[in-house]
This record gives sequence, structure tokens and C-alpha cells, in this order.
Amino acid sequence: MATWLARKLPSSFSAFSSSPITKLTSGISPPSMSHGGPGLRCASSSSSSSTTTTGSNSSSSKREKKITDRLSAVIDAVNDRKLPPELRGQRNNFRSETDIINVVERRIWHSMEEGQFENLAGKGKPLNLNTNPHADPAEDTLYRILSKNGCAPEWVELNKEIRNEVSEWRVALKKAWTSKCNGNDEEKWIERCESLKKQLRDINDKVFRYNLIVPFGRQMFGLKWEKEVARLEE
Repeated sequence: MATWLARKLPSSFSAFSSSPITKLTSGISPPSMSHGGPGLRCASSSSSSSTTTTGSNSSSSKREKKITDRLSAVIDAVNDRKLPPELRGQRNNFRSETDIINVVERRIWHSMEEGQFENLAGKGKPLNLNTNPHADPAEDTLYRILSKNGCAPEWVELNKEIRNEVSEWRVALKKAWTSKCNGNDEEKWIERCESLKKQLRDINDKVFRYNLIVPFGRQMFGLKWEKEVARLEE
């Protein structure tokens, strides 16, 4: 039976493939998605969402640009108010602080020519240096008390001590360098270098302490061995 079906299947299959229904449907292609259908709806929704995103990004960038322009205008107005009256509204006509200094100097000379500095209060009298109008009132009072008692602030005394030690240290370094250049024993130079480097570290420690307690703007630099030796080699 199976053998008989195997023999009959090709002929029946070929007959079915050549039937009128098969021939009728063989030329029909699957429906296209270009005219309507789910594919068109997806494409339209994605394009609308991308358009909305682009529009929101452009509007946000415009708002940010507007805010930046307004801030720039405010900053320019503030900087313009800092200038002398002669240069306001002409910030593009000068390139450095030298132009501003020249304007201030011209105003000073103009005031001097008009005699505005002739009848100043206290003219011909010694200046009163008992008070410092630019110092903190508490510090000014403390310094005045120390001055009346013949004392000085710690940072003043430390400054004198550092300068004296630096001067003595440089004299000792110059003597050791001269002795080395005269052809003396190299081992003595090495020993003196070790001693001088130790003294240099002690001086730099005092400089560090001084910079911590001194008023702002009065700090000093420490010593560097290589720089001091290079100064002697010149």
C-alpha cells in the first residue's frame, strides 16, 4: 500500500500544481503595505514623534540662547559702569588697563592744574600715623598697645630673625664656595654642604611659620639650594 502511494504521489502532486486554481492564484502577489496598513501608521507616528522632539529641542536652545544673551548684556553693563566716565560706552576702543590708568592720570593732572590740591586740610603738618584707616579696628588697637609698650607683633620679630639668618647663611655659603674654588679638599666642601643644607631647612621652617601668621600680602619665599649655588656660579 505504501509503495503504491509512493508511486501515485508525484503524479497527483503534479496534477494539483497544474490545476486551474493553482494557475489562477500563481500570478497574485501578496498585498502591498505601501497604501495604508499597519506599516504606514508606524512610519507616520515615528516621523511625527521625531518632528516633535526636534521642535522641542530647537525651542529649548532658543530659550537658552536668549537667557545667555541677557546675562551677557547685564555683565557688559556692569563692567561698563566700572569704567571712568570718559570711557563708558567705548569699551571696544581700549585694549588694556593702561588706557584706564592714562585716563586717571590725565584727571589727576587736570585737577592739579586747577589747584584742587593746594588747599588740602592738614597741609604742611606731619601725618598722623597713630591709626591705620585701612586696618581692622581690633588689630589696629592691638598694634597700638604693643607699640606703646615697646613690643612688636610676632610676625615682625620673626621677619627680622629670618632676614638676619638668611644673610649669615649666604655669607657662610660664599666662604665655603670660595674655599672649594681655591682647590681645597672636596670632603670639606661636602661636609659644609651638609651643614648648610640643615641650616637652610631650619630657615625654611621659620619662613613657613611666618607665612601662616603674617597679614595677607606680606608672605615671603623660602630658600632653594640649587638656586643659591647657581647664583654663586654666575
